[in-house]
Parts: sequence; C-alpha cells; structure tokens
Amino acid sequence: MAFNLKKVLKALLYSSSQPLSTKDIQAAFERFHRQAAPAAPVGAPGGPVPTAEVADAPAEPPDSPDLYEEVPSLVTASQIREAMDEIGAEVAAADDGLCLVDGASGYRLATQPRFARWIRILREEPAPVKLSQSSVETLAVVAYRQPVTRAEIESVRGVSADAGLSKLLERELITVVGRAELPGRPIQYGTTDHFLELVGIKSIDELPASDVLSSRQIDDWLKGGTAGHTPNDADMGLDENELALGAPAEAPPAPEASSN
Repeated sequence: MAFNLKKVLKALLYSSSQPLSTKDIQAAFERFHRQAAPAAPVGAPGGPVPTAEVADAPAEPPDSPDLYEEVPSLVTASQIREAMDEIGAEVAAADDGLCLVDGASGYRLATQPRFARWIRILREEPAPVKLSQSSVETLAVVAYRQPVTRAEIESVRGVSADAGLSKLLERELITVVGRAELPGRPIQYGTTDHFLELVGIKSIDELPASDVLSSRQIDDWLKGGTAGHTPNDADMGLDENELALGAPAEAPPAPEASSN
C-alpha cells in the first residue's frame, strides 16, 4: 500500500493546537527520516548505553504500511496544498461542524461559525463586542497605509484616533511596528497576524484594491518620475503638425484706426 499523505496530514491537524504551516509539515518529514536512519547498536562504540528503561520498554505496535513505509524524503508545497484542499473538501462535505482554515499562520481545523453560540455557552464566554464605526475606519487606514502614525491617521479621518487605536491595540488587531523618521520620532502602527486571520487573508497584498492611492504610493510614483522633465507634444498625444504644447497663440492683428 502506497504512503497516504492525506491520512498523515489529517492526524497532524487533529493533534496540533497551533496552525500548521507548510514548513512545519516539511520539518516533520525531515525529523521522521532522521529518526528512521540506522543507528549504532546498543553497547557498540558511539552507540547508546543499555539501560533498564530501554530493556523494559514495551514493543511498538506494528506499523501501518500506508503511514510509515515508502515515506517520501521531500514533500513539496504543492503536494501539501493539494492534499489539504482534498481534506478541506471532505470536511465541508461531511458537514459535522468543522472546517479547514488556510490562514496566514498555516492550516488549522476549526468549528464552523454557525456553532459559535454553542462554543461560547460551553466556555461561559459573553458574546463578542463589535468594533465601532470609528474603530473600523481607523483599522482600514492602518491596513492600507501601514506603517502609519497617529497624525497620519487623523489627517485622513479628520478626528482624533486615540480611542480607536487603544481599542485596536487591546484587540491585538494592530501593533507598534517602529518609529517614523520625523521630528519627535512618532510611533508607527501596522496590522497583526490576528487581523489577517480575522479577515481571512494570508497577507496584506490580498486586501481589496483601494479606490484611492495611499500617500506612500504617490510618493513612490513622484520619486520615480524624471526630475525636471517638461511634457512635450508626443507625451500629450499631439500630432507634430498641430500647435506645439505651450506655444503662445499668434495674436490677431489689431484693427486699423479709421480716419474721419
């Protein structure tokens, strides 16, 4: 029976309390082969010293061929992704309250959102408090313009951002990422992995395109331009035979004064 990657990944997902990244899974396969490498016999030079614990250790159960035989030395990211896609489809089809989440930190099994009330009842937790409109607007500015300072946020929203920033920091949706190279070295804010998990994306690049260019994008565009370049006729799409851009139009001749 051939090695069954999907079965192994399912077991790893069920046993892990943290998201499993592709690197975590590949590292597990590397450790498997290191442990499976032949070791020096007990008592031989360089080998382990025999102990009572080793002698009395219970024998391991028979290995399953589809789990421990013909294990590939390298499992590629595409193989892991394909197997996880199949697992996700199977979990969704079973409709037993679970779902496979492919988040910023890796893969994890979670309960479906429709069971959230039952989970809160079990844990005796209150219903989550929604973010205010002010906090949502502040979070949007941070997400699209990070790293961003408080003053920059307030310049966009036109109101104080202190309350919104405090709430977002408390919810671990944003964090301090550094200080700006400006007078006073103001604090800069950025989003967290928790924010990515909350909105269901792996990176900031997956955010929907903004209708307005960020100030940083505008600055980069201006810096990339040719300094001192004056647009010419060709830049503006004018034909060479047409009036040159910027050329003053010829003034009509002044009417001659009539003599009486």
